[in-house]
Amino acid sequence: MNIDVLTLFPEMFAGVFGSSILGKAQEKGIVSLRAVNFREFAGNKHNTVDDYPYGGGGGMVLKPEPIFSAVEHVAGEGEKPRVILMCPQGETYTQRKAEELSKEQRLILICGHYEGYDERIREFLVTDEISIGDYVLTGGEIAAMAVIDSVVRLLPGVLGNERSAVTDSYSTGLLEYPQYTRPAEFRGWSVPDVLLSGHHENVTQWRRRQSLYRTWKRRPDLLAGVELTERERKWIEEWESDGNGKM
Repeated sequence: MNIDVLTLFPEMFAGVFGSSILGKAQEKGIVSLRAVNFREFAGNKHNTVDDYPYGGGGGMVLKPEPIFSAVEHVAGEGEKPRVILMCPQGETYTQRKAEELSKEQRLILICGHYEGYDERIREFLVTDEISIGDYVLTGGEIAAMAVIDSVVRLLPGVLGNERSAVTDSYSTGLLEYPQYTRPAEFRGWSVPDVLLSGHHENVTQWRRRQSLYRTWKRRPDLLAGVELTERERKWIEEWESDGNGKM
């Protein structure tokens, strides 16, 4: 996969792209990551990328010329890659969106600044608009880093254990079950006996029940998109009948 980020601050990505999972993925040749300063495509004497909005109002708006030119340059002739606008007005980012994007061969992410984008960028250039939450950042760089990290870790060969991504929170539609490691006893707190039993079927059932309970307790809205068995529905009914919702 090839991922290009169009930004006014490419230096922000140096540490992120060169470290941890993203750095190793590049070393393995699984992904190519590049930060491109779209100011270089301004095409005017002062390298101006923003201007006052027509109709008045506060703030500055990103001009269309440098962003169109930068996208066309990095995409190459004849290519039509997925072009993603990082924007608080976009669709809320989810694990399913990450899984969808991980199947692409080429991604271009645009990081905005100032008051907003010239509307023609939205209408005639981008294929997706993504928001990482209902809040506003000073620019799209941090949001782009989050999207890139979540996509790259899903690529085959990136994670040491391929099943890690499969069982992550949201990948199954539910939040992930509790995890434990050594020691089995710590300050009087014990690991659940079922996890020490070696009985794989019981462990699987325990994890499913815990995952379902944690989702019901913390993110009940997610349950609408999960196919539940009759037994699992009864579990939820039991929790709901208990005033404290205890297992």
